[in-house]
Amino acid sequence: MISRETTMKRVVLVRIAPGEDILLGLRQAVVDHSISNGLFLTGFGSASQSHFHVVMSNELPPKESYPKSIQPLDICSFNGYVLDGKVHCHIDFSDERNGFGGHLEEGTLALTFANIAIGEIEDSVRIAGWDTIADEQDL
Repeated sequence: MISRETTMKRVVLVRIAPGEDILLGLRQAVVDHSISNGLFLTGFGSASQSHFHVVMSNELPPKESYPKSIQPLDICSFNGYVLDGKVHCHIDFSDERNGFGGHLEEGTLALTFANIAIGEIEDSVRIAGWDTIADEQDL
């Protein structure tokens, strides 16, 4: 187990407009605001199409699936990290019956909007040894 304290520097609010790619927008916000390390604190909105990936096996490294859909969906939450300027974001969706989600991929487009809050932290979580939670290939 690894734990470490850090300090929140500021919160950056991001609004992704209709039709924009959410992951590309988050990456641009990280660049525009020079965020090296941060946390996705909260987020919500809707998507006109989705693309994410999920694990599909128990072995390491796990097999993965990359579902895509053009079904309109509510976005219930965003979570994850910005590590050394790289976005590692997970997203939760819902339709009228189910909730589901995974690692956000390019191709998830905002329907009405996507609002996300990024909390910038003082220092690198990689220094604390947290790099094991976000493998380089997964960023």
